[in-house]
Amino acid sequence: MSTETRWWWIRHAPVVDHGGRIYGQRDMACDTSDAAAMSWLAAALPEGAVWVTSHLRRAIDTAAAIAAAGIEAPQPIIERDLAEQDLGDWQGLAWDELRAAGKPDYEAFWDDPGNISPPGGESLVQVMARVSTVIERLTAEHAGRDIVAVTHGGTIRSALALSLSLEPARMIGFMIDNLSLTHIDHIPGGILAGRGTAWRVMTVNALPG
Repeated sequence: MSTETRWWWIRHAPVVDHGGRIYGQRDMACDTSDAAAMSWLAAALPEGAVWVTSHLRRAIDTAAAIAAAGIEAPQPIIERDLAEQDLGDWQGLAWDELRAAGKPDYEAFWDDPGNISPPGGESLVQVMARVSTVIERLTAEHAGRDIVAVTHGGTIRSALALSLSLEPARMIGFMIDNLSLTHIDHIPGGILAGRGTAWRVMTVNALPG
C-alpha cells in the first residue's frame, strides 16, 4: 500500500463578468465551456481520488465540469478554508483605482504583503495558515490516497509555499492559470530514505497543449 499522498490542484475556470474588478472571496460565476481543457484535466487526473473544493461556486462548478468531461468523481468535500484570499474592502474595486488613489493602506500592503492585510481582509500569512491546516488534516485523514482539490490561485500558491517552506510573501512569485494543474506529493518521513522534506513538487501550472 502506498504511503504517499498525492495532491492534484486545479485552479477554477475563468471568472466571468468581473469587469476588471477584484473579486477575492466574492462568490462569482465562472465559464466552464472550455471542453478541451475539461477533457484534458479529466484524462490527467487519477481515478478513485478524494475530491475537495472551496465553498465558492466557481470551484464547485469547475469540479462538476471536469467530472462531466469523463472521470468518475465523488461528491466533493467542501472546505471553506480553501477559499481565495479575502481582500476585504478592496473587493469590487479595480487595482488601477487603488493605485491611483495612493492610499497608505495600499502602499503598506505591497511593501509587506505577507503580513499586512487589506482593510477588512486577510494577509498572506493568514491565508497560508488556514490553507496549511486543511492540507495537513486531509493528508492525515486520507494518507496514501489521491486528493483532487479544485480551488483558487491563492490557495494553490499557499500549498506550494507550504511544500517548499517558503515565506508567505514569496508565494506571489508562482503563476497559477485558470484550469491549470499543479501536482504535489507528501511522503511521510521525508523524500530521501526517510529524511529531508516531506513534500515533493511534481508539476506546477501545467496546461493542455
